[in-house]
Amino acid sequence: MKILALSLDQLTHLLETNYGKSRFHAQALYREIFKNANLKFLFVPEFAASQALARDLKKNICLEPGRIKKVFQDKDLTKFITRLSDGMDIESVIVPMNRYNTLCVSSQVGCRMGCAFCETGCMGLKRNLTVSEITGQLYNARHVLKKQIKNIVFMGMGEPFDNFEPVMAAVKIMNEQKGFDIALRHMTISTAGVVPGIRKLAAMNLAGIRLAISVNAPDNQTRSKLMPVNNAWSLETLKETLADFPLPRKGTFLFEYILIKGMNDSDAHADRLAEFIHPLPVRLNLIPCNPVPGLAHESPSDEEMNRFSQKLVEKNIFVIRRWSKGRSLSAGCGQLGRQ
Repeated sequence: MKILALSLDQLTHLLETNYGKSRFHAQALYREIFKNANLKFLFVPEFAASQALARDLKKNICLEPGRIKKVFQDKDLTKFITRLSDGMDIESVIVPMNRYNTLCVSSQVGCRMGCAFCETGCMGLKRNLTVSEITGQLYNARHVLKKQIKNIVFMGMGEPFDNFEPVMAAVKIMNEQKGFDIALRHMTISTAGVVPGIRKLAAMNLAGIRLAISVNAPDNQTRSKLMPVNNAWSLETLKETLADFPLPRKGTFLFEYILIKGMNDSDAHADRLAEFIHPLPVRLNLIPCNPVPGLAHESPSDEEMNRFSQKLVEKNIFVIRRWSKGRSLSAGCGQLGRQ
């Protein structure tokens, strides 16, 4: 029984079917493993009168979050590499915030999107992650590395909507109050602009979950050079899809814009970006390009970042300037996959 791949409802059904037990025991087992990392659940009150059941469950539970192979630290920022059961590696990043930590989760080994500024894209797609390999990153961050995780962002290796069903199953497991208890409003799924995935997420109507879109250029010609996904779903198609997305009242999209010197950073680009955004409710993350070996893209100066940002602010765009974190660990945006 791969416990990290099971929702509470699935575990309840399994206990009812195989053991004739109710949600009472399922909730206790879920709490002890997901919330407390306690495999000695034979001694918790709910199993006091069901020792045979507890022993049988313990024998059959498979807890495989992956083995943490390496941990890199830069002040409070942590990158950890997980070795999976087939020998492949994934990377996850724990980013310190003001009062809590955000875990940046991977959804694939590599990525097939081929974005021109991204180390992970240079790897190509090796394979999708399973549900337990996704939730295992949170398990390891909390229970092995002992980090307090409040936020989850699917911004690690891979395109989440290229692995839609396992990612959404992981979201449900991470959200379960009896377990990891991460509120949907504290989860963000980031996409390169895979329109069918956005539409499927819209149809699920998950109240509170946040959607981030990696835009990176305000016109199709530039964006197609940077992001081949634009050849399948243009900016116009993307905007139409977002206009139909069921945001909650006062909800916003998060747009990510990686500023690349001489590529997408002119005043004209800023003007066209503002035009593309209006009238969508958007908070724009402006991120300096991180260096990737073998790729010639340059990072803008602080002055250039400020100029581009100010141009957007003058157009009534809500801009958040993100100064690079984790660059020295190759843990910044677009750097995962290089150890």
